Amino acid sequence: MKISSIRNDFPVFEKNKNLTYLDSAATALKPKQVIDSVVQYYSEYPSNVFRGLYPLSQRATEAYEKAREKVAQFIHAHSPSEIIFTRGTTESINFIAYAWGRLNIHSNDEIVTTIMEHHSNFVPWQELVRENGAVLKVIDIDDSNKDSLFRIEKTVFSKITTNKTKLVAITHVSNVLGTINPIKEIIAGVKRINPHCLVLVDGAQAVPHMSVDVQDLGCDFYVFSGHKMMGPTGIGVLWIRKELLEIIPPFHFGGSMIEKVTLEESRYAPPPQKFEAGTPHISGAIGLGAAIDYMNTIGVTNIQKHEMALTEYTLKRLNDFGSITMYCPQIVRHRGGVLSFNLYDSENHLIHPHDVGDVLGLENICVRAGHHCAMPLATRLGIPASVRVSLHIYNDKKDIDRLIEGLEKVRKIFK
Repeated sequence: MKISSIRNDFPVFEKNKNLTYLDSAATALKPKQVIDSVVQYYSEYPSNVFRGLYPLSQRATEAYEKAREKVAQFIHAHSPSEIIFTRGTTESINFIAYAWGRLNIHSNDEIVTTIMEHHSNFVPWQELVRENGAVLKVIDIDDSNKDSLFRIEKTVFSKITTNKTKLVAITHVSNVLGTINPIKEIIAGVKRINPHCLVLVDGAQAVPHMSVDVQDLGCDFYVFSGHKMMGPTGIGVLWIRKELLEIIPPFHFGGSMIEKVTLEESRYAPPPQKFEAGTPHISGAIGLGAAIDYMNTIGVTNIQKHEMALTEYTLKRLNDFGSITMYCPQIVRHRGGVLSFNLYDSENHLIHPHDVGDVLGLENICVRAGHHCAMPLATRLGIPASVRVSLHIYNDKKDIDRLIEGLEKVRKIFK
């Protein structure tokens, strides 16, 4: 697998010859195969879905539903009917909070989450317990030793879960630490203690980089975004276990999700249509399907192997650089390709991450600087912010070498 040939698939590199893009955790670059699929939809069959009997509309409907089938196969769902298209991970989680949470979680019930969650998997539950008097339990990271650094121990969930726990909401891969949580073992432990407790997994940083089997994991909800896996922005996925599809009410109401409307009542279409009111993001779904095709062509296993090797190289270069504090597991098998750190000057003063990001940006090196939509975690770590490097299949060692050169320049400027 030649990374140089893969980079040729991404038009952004043609327009930016000196680009070092290390911010894929925010959004991944788009290959021309994805871009072409979106352009083709708007150029050749830009019709609405499920409405027209004419060929253009039928072609659009077929392409839209084919994308749903691709998603189902990609995450090993039981059926395409379990796949609901949303605007992204954030909307998917809010969907569950509103459509299921407000009907099933009441005063004194418990929701369990972790300190490493993205705001989208923390704030909705915080708001829910504020409204209904439920209890939000937050599990801390384990930083007691180097081997367990920044991980969530699977046994903790078994200890904190009770017969009052209605939901466990946890990230598969941390968008700050890069930690891969032992999701399958965590879920098994939770279900042993409370078989009625449901589990939601935020897979936004997992699905783009590793093989995911929702049936094998044993979760009840799994959510992720298309734009982080080289698909279009504004398209996301909510997977709901088939046994729950009928008992969860719609989140939005309007066209397409209706089977029959009378003056007295409305009857909803079967899933997944009952959850997708109005005109959906048709081009986004088609582009997501093309992104899945692209990832399958390379091979998800190959993507993960490449990123693991590059992560190991990045860890070594950053550790050798010195005057850096890392906020991520050092053992590659415990982590994905997300690395957060802070840089210090010769007198051990913090060089603010925003300054680091600005200087690197002037060198056309793209990193993220901030709290990464995880302020509780930043507070837990005792830092105002951090610099985040995140990798994908189009990155190579040359990108990391340029990063180190950029950090050298930062250090000289803030000497």
